[in-house]
Amino acid sequence: MKKFSMAALAGLAATAMATLAQAAQPTPWQMDLQPPATAIMEQITWFEHYTLWFIVPITFFVLGLLIWVLVKFRASANPNPSRTSHNTVIELIWTIGPVIILLFIAVPSFQLLTAQYSPPEEARITIKAIGNQWNWDYEYQFDKPVSFNSAMLKEEERDAAGKADKAAYPRLLAVDNEIVVPVNTTVRLLITASDVIHAFAVPAFGIKVDAMPGRINEGWFKATKEGLYYGQCSELCGQDHAFMPIAVRVVAEDKYNSWVEAARSDVGAANKALMASLARTTTVAGN
Repeated sequence: MKKFSMAALAGLAATAMATLAQAAQPTPWQMDLQPPATAIMEQITWFEHYTLWFIVPITFFVLGLLIWVLVKFRASANPNPSRTSHNTVIELIWTIGPVIILLFIAVPSFQLLTAQYSPPEEARITIKAIGNQWNWDYEYQFDKPVSFNSAMLKEEERDAAGKADKAAYPRLLAVDNEIVVPVNTTVRLLITASDVIHAFAVPAFGIKVDAMPGRINEGWFKATKEGLYYGQCSELCGQDHAFMPIAVRVVAEDKYNSWVEAARSDVGAANKALMASLARTTTVAGN
């Protein structure tokens, strides 16, 4: 029994490490964006790095000018300041220069904005996300719909949910029921709220859409990597705003189909079966 227990623990540890490697979540002292899991997020990451080539030099240039002015034109070094009120060359430089820089930023910015509102194909799956104080309701828009509530797991609920590993299921981010979608599939999101303004945001997908009471906003994503991805409500919505996470599990097509069939009758059982299936797959791959 001891040997069996040790083997089981080793298998669970390997599974947890593999799950962690495929998950996108905040990390301590994180300086950069989360690893992209969609083509849109790849473009956002590129654009962020691209704009730094303008932002960093401009910042140092302005800082240098400030230091130069403070040193050279301080009262003790320059007791009689110049009364020059017009310089054509300088005014041309500080007008034309920023215009050129803004054009270099605006063109890729508009291209990215267009891509964010232009799904590559017709969505195969439509999910309605409803923000509540302080959890989410999800409705899969099928002929036989699948619907469930998703709320943050409490510490005492982790063991029963099979989510005790905080590396794979982080504190304040792990939920009882994740959204489950197939990889490489365009998913349409219909986002609204039942009470106050919320916001549906998953950084690894490059998606952030306001959830407004009485209004439906639309978004989409197409995840290209399997894994577990976390987000949060990104609009201040009350005292428990910080405890309203979002979790999306991206899986292979066959596992998604099995989950949907099981979820039509019991979402909780479907989630446990999916987790067990993923654990078996990961353990076999690790061997």
